[in-house]
Amino acid sequence: MTIGAEHDGVSDINRTIVVEAPSLTTPAGLDAIATLNKRRRVVLFLNLATWLLIVLVAGAIFMSGGWTVVGLTMVICLALGAPWPVLGFWNAVIGLWQLHGTKSTHAEPYYETKGDQSPLTVNTAILMTLRNEDPARALLRLKTVKASLDLMAEGDRFSYFVLSDSDRDEIIQREEAEVAAWKQPDPDPGRIVYRRRIGNAGFKAGNVREFALRWGSDYEFMLPLDADSLMTGDAIVTLVRIMEKHPRIGILQSLVVGTPSSSAFARIFQFGMRLGMRTYTMGQAWWVGDCGPFWGHNALVRIAPYVEHCALKGLMKSETILSHDQVEAVLMRKAGYEVRVLPVEMGSYEDNPPDALEFMRRDARWCQGNMQYLRLIGMPGIEPVSRFQLFWAVLMFLGVPAWTLLAAVLPLAMLSAERQSDFPWLAVETIYGLLLLMHLAPKLAGIADAILTPGEISRFGGRLRFASSAIIEILFSLVLGAVTTIRTSIFMVGLLFGRTIVWNGQRRDGGGVTWGDAIRWLWPQLLFGVLLYVAIALVSPAALLWSLPLTAGYGLAVPFVVFTASPAVGPFFRRHGIAGIPEDFAPPAEIRSVQAGS
Repeated sequence: MTIGAEHDGVSDINRTIVVEAPSLTTPAGLDAIATLNKRRRVVLFLNLATWLLIVLVAGAIFMSGGWTVVGLTMVICLALGAPWPVLGFWNAVIGLWQLHGTKSTHAEPYYETKGDQSPLTVNTAILMTLRNEDPARALLRLKTVKASLDLMAEGDRFSYFVLSDSDRDEIIQREEAEVAAWKQPDPDPGRIVYRRRIGNAGFKAGNVREFALRWGSDYEFMLPLDADSLMTGDAIVTLVRIMEKHPRIGILQSLVVGTPSSSAFARIFQFGMRLGMRTYTMGQAWWVGDCGPFWGHNALVRIAPYVEHCALKGLMKSETILSHDQVEAVLMRKAGYEVRVLPVEMGSYEDNPPDALEFMRRDARWCQGNMQYLRLIGMPGIEPVSRFQLFWAVLMFLGVPAWTLLAAVLPLAMLSAERQSDFPWLAVETIYGLLLLMHLAPKLAGIADAILTPGEISRFGGRLRFASSAIIEILFSLVLGAVTTIRTSIFMVGLLFGRTIVWNGQRRDGGGVTWGDAIRWLWPQLLFGVLLYVAIALVSPAALLWSLPLTAGYGLAVPFVVFTASPAVGPFFRRHGIAGIPEDFAPPAEIRSVQAGS
C-alpha cells in the first residue's frame, strides 16, 4: 500500500510498503491452514473433553467419602497418566476412519508420485552413523541399500557415507577393513566414504552435523540411517521425488517397520507395532500436518535449512541435547519448512530390541533425552503444534511413574472404599474398562484395519496365525507395560539425583537371558508385585482378579523376560509363523539379501 509521510518537517514523500498477505496454506502447499486449524480444534476438544470427563468421574468416585490424601493421589495420578491413552484412542479412531470411512488417506504426496519416471535432478547422501557397533552387520545393510539403488536408473545420484564415532581400537580396525573391502570391487569407489571422528561431541546429532558442514554443499538431501536400518531403493527414490516436487518440505519419512526376527520378543513387539502404527500415525498426520515428528533415521532431510536453522549447540547452554530428532523437527518447522510423515508402509525397516532388557535400556535412553525437553518447551517463535510435540514427549514418560504410584496406592483406596456402604463400584469398573480400552485402541484399530483391508490377513499368514498372534501380542503388551513402568519409574527418580546413562552401541542380536540375570534386573518388579498382590488380596480377593490386566506383569516379569528371549522359543515362533509380519511370508529382495548375508 502507499502512504504519505512527512520527512524532516519539510516535504511529503510517498513511500511504498509491501505487506505480504498471510499464507492460506502450509509452506509446501499441502494443506489449507484453515482446514488444519479446524482439525486441530476438533482433536483438542475430543481429547480435553475425554480427559476432563475421566478426571471428574475419578474425583467423584475417590472423593465420595470426603477429601483424603489417598483419594487425591488417585485422582492426580489418573490426571497425569490418562492423556497418553486418550490421545492414542482418538488418533486410532481418526486413523481408522481415514483408512476406511473416507476416500482421503492423507498421504497424497506419496500417491501423486506413483508411476513417476522422470529423472532425478539432485544428489543425495546416504549416511550410516556408527558407534561401537558390529561393522559387518551394519555395513551389510548399507551395502544392500546401495545395491538396491544401483539397480535403478537414478543410482548414480546417491553417495554413501560411513560416519564413525567408535572409540574401540578393535572395532575401528574392523570398520576400516570392511569399508576397504566394500570399495575395492566397486566401479565408482569415490561414492563410498569412511570418516571417523576423534571424540563424539554432540553424539549422533553432532556426527550428522559434522557431515553436513563438511560435505553438505555437494548434496541437496541427506538420508541418515541407524546401524540397524534398511530401506529399499524404490522407497528412497520416492522420498526424493516428493522432496524435489515440494521444495518447502524439510524432513520427510514414511512408516518404519520391523524386519523379520528370530527373537520371540522382537517378533511379538513388531507385530503389535505393525498393526497399531498405521492407524495411529494416519490419525496423527490428519491433524499434525506440517508439524510432524522426526524419528531421526530412515528420513530424508533437506541439508541447506538443516545447516542454517537446526543447530542444537547453545539451546541448553553447555548441556548436550540427547534426543535431538524432535528438536530438529521443531527448528525445521520454525524456519518455514514442513516436517511430514507419510503414514504408509513403503519399504523402510529397522530391527527391534531382541529382548525386554535391551528394550528397557533403550527406553531409559529415550526417557533421559525426552526429559530435557522441559527446558525447551518455552523456545520462542516455534509453532504451537511443535511446542505440543515437545510437551507430549515429556508427558509420555511423566505418566509412567503416575501409573506406578496409582497401582501402589490402589490397596489403600480399596480399603477406604470397603468402609463405604454406598461406594460406586460400578463407576470404578466402568472407568477402568474404558481406560483399558483406550490403552489397547491403536492395536484394536490395527486389527480392524487388517480385517477391513482386502488380502491383508493373508499377508500376515492367514486367519489362524493372525488371530492367535493378535491375542498373544495383546497379552504380551499388558505384561511388558507393567515390567517397564517400574524400571522407568526407578530411572526417573535417579534422574532427579543426577543419575545418567551413556549412549553407546546397542545389542542388536539376542542370545537369551538367564534366570539369574532376569532376577538381578527385575527383582524390584517382583517385590513390588508380591507386596501389591498380598495387599489387594487382604482387602478383596475378587479385586485381585480384575486387576490382573494391569498388574500381572509385576509377578510375571522374570519368566516373561526369560521366555521371550529364549533361543528356543524364537525359532519355534518363526518356523510356525507366530507373530509373523508380511515380510516373514513374502520378504522383499533387500530383506532376503540381508538374511542371506547374516
